[in-house]
Amino acid sequence: MRHTLGLLYSVFKIRISVSITLCALAGIAVTPGIGLTPWQVAALALAVLTASASAGAFNHYVERDLDVRMARTRSRPFVTGRFQPGLHWLTAILCLLVAAVLAAAFATNFVAALYVFLGAFTYGVVYTIWLKRRTWLNIVLGGLAGSFAVLAGAAAVEPGLATAPIILAIVLFLWTPPHFWSLAFVYRDQYIAAEVPMLPCVIEPKNAARVILAHTITLVALSLVPFWYGLGWIYLAAAIVGGVYFIQASYRLSQRPNRVNAKHAFTASLGQLSLLLIGAIVDAILIG
Repeated sequence: MRHTLGLLYSVFKIRISVSITLCALAGIAVTPGIGLTPWQVAALALAVLTASASAGAFNHYVERDLDVRMARTRSRPFVTGRFQPGLHWLTAILCLLVAAVLAAAFATNFVAALYVFLGAFTYGVVYTIWLKRRTWLNIVLGGLAGSFAVLAGAAAVEPGLATAPIILAIVLFLWTPPHFWSLAFVYRDQYIAAEVPMLPCVIEPKNAARVILAHTITLVALSLVPFWYGLGWIYLAAAIVGGVYFIQASYRLSQRPNRVNAKHAFTASLGQLSLLLIGAIVDAILIG
């Protein structure tokens, strides 16, 4: 049972789903207006978590033929045969997504529910099916999944959307490419062998590292802007600390484009996002 739960944790990408849920909570936190009740916040968070998990499972299901070609993904349950693909999996995934969207609509409003659906659809269909194997723009457009989570949280408070959550959604859109390109840099040989056109695989490593740095500088600069739209000093401090950390790591990668520095950039991207989202939530609780 414990082993099976671990496999389910992997298939539904719970770690990533938790991060997406934090994006939604940050969207709630940075949006001015009449606050949601605790049960509404909990319901929306669960809806986003469930929708993201369903998209993650769909990604595992669809990419099992691709995963077998990469060492980092060969141990996934659909590849090893521990989980057998079939209509029952697709039905379960669809039911989870429908339940998540309906829960979001019931607890908050239709606009928030639409964003919950669009986040899962972007990752599960736009990124996984339409783009990943065709173009290096795959993760660029796929990054909208995190943006939609922010917008779902914001729309739950105010469907019209304020400036701060829109900016934060754009930050998430800009964050995803350098985050994932850093990872793709680490596993560049595997992605090339699997014929997945991630940016570090289709251009020279040094040029890819420069693009990562440019994206990082842009998103960090933009992440400071919400301070002038109502967010407090806790958010600003978190944005600065995390941003400097990410820029330093990306700069090192641009100077010495190797796997070690790419791993550092990937880790820094996670740290920067965590500080940014937690900073926004804590700022709203203590100051806002």
